[in-house]
Amino acid sequence: MELPEICKQFCLNGTYIGATVLKSGNINKTYKVDFDVSGRTESYIIQKINTYVFKKPEHIMANIEGVTRYIAKKLPPEKRERGVLSFLYTAENKNYYVDEEGGFWRGYGFIPNSITYDAYDLGLLRAAGEAFGEFQLLLADYDASTLYEIIPGFHNTKERYRRFEDKVKADVCGRVAEVREEIDFLFKVRPLGESLVNMLKAGELPLRVTHNDTKGNNILFDIDTNETLAVIDLDTVMPGLMAYDFGDAIRFAANTSAEDEPDISKTSLDLDKFEAFAQGYVGKIGSTSTEKELQTLALGALVMTIELAVRFLDDYIDGDKYFKLNYPEHNLVRTRCQIALTKDMLSKMDMMNAVIEKYI
Repeated sequence: MELPEICKQFCLNGTYIGATVLKSGNINKTYKVDFDVSGRTESYIIQKINTYVFKKPEHIMANIEGVTRYIAKKLPPEKRERGVLSFLYTAENKNYYVDEEGGFWRGYGFIPNSITYDAYDLGLLRAAGEAFGEFQLLLADYDASTLYEIIPGFHNTKERYRRFEDKVKADVCGRVAEVREEIDFLFKVRPLGESLVNMLKAGELPLRVTHNDTKGNNILFDIDTNETLAVIDLDTVMPGLMAYDFGDAIRFAANTSAEDEPDISKTSLDLDKFEAFAQGYVGKIGSTSTEKELQTLALGALVMTIELAVRFLDDYIDGDKYFKLNYPEHNLVRTRCQIALTKDMLSKMDMMNAVIEKYI
């Protein structure tokens, strides 16, 4: 079905002008579509969901619907238009449309005069921390247990370690001998890697609504003022821990290198970037989080880094079946980079915790 026909399913008014493919995001196909409505241009976002990656897209839409409506009720009226995603609906009042070939489509209003960034200075990092902290703050009393688990066991490090152990024993590609040093290190830090899951199971940490993809380019900023507007890309919103979102943001944003830097001497935790994000984040969530949650934020960065190292090495040992590669040893390079970052975080944990304490 052609894009103009898809647009008709969402009851859009006016005359279809055209569409622009948006390159941001690696999973779904995203279009900005323009309509002429009585001489003015109205724009919308239309997306085709990748149902190979997301097997139950209806669950995604149910989660996002619940969360965005909840946020909208919390926002002052003047901020609702640009402060949260708002979905388009079909004549049957559904927030998605399935075409004749099984393609799964959704649409939502285009937030005008907005921009995303891939590179962040300290000021933008602080703002990003505030944005993700505000997201957590607005959903602090949302019952996370009512959300679908979009990726079952996504941060269940106990289960990831169990599978990793099985892959090491099986050694189907004969690669274990060459990575014994990396394997030994990851098993050495296993208690730390599994610590947050153990705390959750023990009831020491509350279940929260978590974003689970807290990269800076999932925040919309005002193009003129750089004011943060809305957190977007909510496909992985599901139950989790506050430390997961904080930790993954730090792992990505405060690394001094790319996550696949071959020269691990370039890889470390940038404490200035850590502090900038922490200042924004903790400043927002401090009043709604438990003491234990705040104490585990820095630990979250460590756990998320260990988890990713395990995932990369698991895939390398198993024959590179999951992650896309740019060259044969890409997963091994990624593993070593994450291990280097883990080691640097371990040496700086006292400083990281002191930064968190500073902004509580």
